[in-house]
Amino acid sequence: MGALSKRAAGAALMNENITLFACPICTSKMQVREQGSLVCTANHSFDVAKQGYVNMMTHAASSKYSKELFESRKAIIDSGLYDLLEGKIAEKIAGVKTVLDTGCGEGSHLARIMAQLEGAIGVGIDIAKEGILAAARHYNEQIWCVGDLAKSPYAEESFDAILNILSPANYEEFKRLLTPDGCVVKVVPQSGYLQELRTQLYAESEKETYSNAQTVERFKESFADVTVERVTYTVPLAVELLPALLEMTPMGWHKTEGKEITLTEITIDLDILVGRM
Repeated sequence: MGALSKRAAGAALMNENITLFACPICTSKMQVREQGSLVCTANHSFDVAKQGYVNMMTHAASSKYSKELFESRKAIIDSGLYDLLEGKIAEKIAGVKTVLDTGCGEGSHLARIMAQLEGAIGVGIDIAKEGILAAARHYNEQIWCVGDLAKSPYAEESFDAILNILSPANYEEFKRLLTPDGCVVKVVPQSGYLQELRTQLYAESEKETYSNAQTVERFKESFADVTVERVTYTVPLAVELLPALLEMTPMGWHKTEGKEITLTEITIDLDILVGRM
């Protein structure tokens, strides 16, 4: 017998972990039908795409993130720029069985973190279909869903760890989805994040400096037990990666036409927040 198609393999992985899912329309339990659909007890149905992901959106939604942005993001992450961050996150969630990456984009962070964990399943969700398409194309050991956390396709108390890496948060939904001993890992920029780029783009403007104080305070208000670890390092940046960096970061979207940016190194400066209920 030949190898399974990507659709069949994706459906099989979802079936193995079907208890993670709940219908985003009526919240009832789901099953995987042989033809490759997730169907709930009320007969709401979501087809597994030929690329192996499932679209569980309940409403139309647009995304400002393009296919080119996700390609650039993957190139930057594959370069190893975030290796230290991913290693720290893997250490903090070691021993978990279920991981959800919210706002996973093209899935590179989740795939690289899961490669450092044993016996765990990773699930990525993003509202941007282009991101999930790329994730399903490159990483077949995780489950990928187009979906909206406001209408979440997951069951209560399903995930031991929820990742929220440089992405908007939905803390009430995170709490619903966490297992009793689970944790939320949120990554937010610190003042020096991509500072070489910020300095050139926003010189002598109020955007030249950045503070995450409000974001950190809100996280602390949302969880009873919070730890914060700052991760800071500066690494060389290959000249061919500069266009990808400008493409993937919102800072780069505001570059004035004709303005030349030159970088030989870049600083990663991030807070890793870990919250437990």
